[in-house]
Amino acid sequence: MEDPEVPTEHLHEEIHKHAEHSRERWTLGVALSSALLAGLAAVASLMAGHHANEAMMSQIESSDQWSYYQAKGIKETALTSKGELLDALGKPVSPSDKEKGAQYERDKEQIRQKAEDLEKAAQFHLRKHEVLASSVTMFQIAIAVGAISILIHSRAFWLVSLILGVVGVAFLSQSFFISGVH
Repeated sequence: MEDPEVPTEHLHEEIHKHAEHSRERWTLGVALSSALLAGLAAVASLMAGHHANEAMMSQIESSDQWSYYQAKGIKETALTSKGELLDALGKPVSPSDKEKGAQYERDKEQIRQKAEDLEKAAQFHLRKHEVLASSVTMFQIAIAVGAISILIHSRAFWLVSLILGVVGVAFLSQSFFISGVH
């Protein structure tokens, strides 16, 4: 999966240009808060991309394990059928075949457990990715609202930008408290 983009570079330039030429001191605050929000957005974006990749890799590995589980099951079924045929013909089933059948059963249990653990890991990483992606989105909206506040000369919009930034920080913080495998 690709990292969520943070296409706010042009907004930063516009905000800084207006802040430099403005006589209103609060515009410098908008520029600084936007720069901070952009940094947080970059960190959250990087983390979201990492967890999206980990989720995908865990899901692929889980799928591989389930295929391996099915292969062991097919081998076990073939061996059981052989034993039933020999038994129907009145011929003895070799002890090595019986042991091999028991080994297939033990192998399948271990493979099943590993596949389920990998599925749980994929879900964990996906939950983290979703929360971090929400964080990135809130940071991007906060930066855009900050730019609007400069363009329309409204401190109220800057306050909204800061509130949205705090929501983004809340999502980012929440990502550290998601429990699961890993």
